[in-house]
Formats: sequence, structure tokens, C-alpha cells
Amino acid sequence: MFNRFMLIAIFVPLAIILIALAVANRELVAFTLDPFNPGNPKLTLTLPLFIFLFLALAIGMIVGSLATWVKQGRYRKLARQRGVEAENLRQAVSRAPAVSQSQAPGTAPGSAHGSAQGSALPKPTA
Repeated sequence: MFNRFMLIAIFVPLAIILIALAVANRELVAFTLDPFNPGNPKLTLTLPLFIFLFLALAIGMIVGSLATWVKQGRYRKLARQRGVEAENLRQAVSRAPAVSQSQAPGTAPGSAHGSAQGSALPKPTA
């Protein structure tokens, strides 16, 4: 439901705007990489303006995504370390011997201490 709303409310108007921008900017534009000799045909690319606009938008999104990814690297590293620590704890718990419910903590397995006496409190010393 929310995805359909996002599609209709945001992406459809955005697509209409981008199509209108592409139709309005169909003229050929020369893009040159040589500032000292702008007429050099080897370093000049002639395409419609909307292609250059879309390329600039795509490059900006890629550079922004990479900058965000690099900036958040320390958090990903911390999450990986915590994941390894959690996995080590899970393995240690799974290797630990199981303690039965009727046995009090601190008593040896197989001793009749647990359920026969009730609680395993030490005797008071007077």
C-alpha cells in the first residue's frame, strides 16, 4: 500500500518533469574537454542537452552515495565486530554443558542436592 502511494505520489510526477525537461532540451550542445582549444573535434562531444543533464544527475548520485558509504565505514566495521563477538558468544553457549531445571546452580551434576532438600542455601553459622 505504501509502495503504491510512493509510486503514484512521487515517482509519477518526477517522471513527468524529467520527460518534459528532456523534450524541452533536445538541442545539440557541444561539450569540450579542452579549454584552450574549444574547436578540437577529438575532445568535443556533441549531444542533446538533456543527456548531459541526466549524466550530471547520475554522476552526482553516484558520488554522493560513495561519500556516504565511505563516511559510514566505521559504523559498518563496528557492526561486523559486534556480529563476530555475538557469534562467538553463541558458540560458547552452545558448547557449554546443559544444566537441568531441577538442579540448583553450583551443584555438581548427578548429586541429590537439588530437589531433595528444596533450596540449596548454606547452613547459618551462629
